[in-house]
Amino acid sequence: MNAPANAVPPGYWRDAEGRLIPESMVKPVDRARHELVEELVTEAKAVSGVLSKYKARAFNDIAAFVDMSVEQYGVKLGGQKGNVTLMSFDGRYKVVRQIAEHLVFDERLQAAKALIDECIQDWTEGARDEIRALINDAFQVNKEGKINTGRVLGLKRLNIQDEKWNRAMTAIADSVQVAGSKPYVRVYERVGETDRYEAIALDLAGA
Repeated sequence: MNAPANAVPPGYWRDAEGRLIPESMVKPVDRARHELVEELVTEAKAVSGVLSKYKARAFNDIAAFVDMSVEQYGVKLGGQKGNVTLMSFDGRYKVVRQIAEHLVFDERLQAAKALIDECIQDWTEGARDEIRALINDAFQVNKEGKINTGRVLGLKRLNIQDEKWNRAMTAIADSVQVAGSKPYVRVYERVGETDRYEAIALDLAGA
């Protein structure tokens, strides 16, 4: 039986550039580092597999439970239909399913920006520098050339009574499009007898 084309011959190690290095020339610290990394990666893959199965089960079970719960009212939903919080009977635990939507703006955002620019020109004498800076910051693009949707939508919270400004806010609202969504499941445990809940970490970043 022929060995795989990329097989490493006995007594050699392959380095990051694909070169074969005699085992006797590999430093002990490099061996120890290699073994540690491989152990951690192997365990990480196993944990990732378990976590993937858990998340799939969680989404399916939550959707099934919600369907079962609403059927008593003669309603059938099917699939993931938005955010929902499930609480244990004693209130100690809660499971939250969230559907995070990815928002983008269409061409009507340009109309909003033009109207806002006109407002700034009209307010040149009376416009506060803070508002001007807030508006300019909202329309800045990031390194990927994308506009921060949260900052733009934040302009709608400004209490500005101006007909042109209100038209700009309408244009912003009309320009928002849902480009996609991503579901999340978060699990929480109540802290003692308080009203505060702490998340049970399901990812390394939050652990």
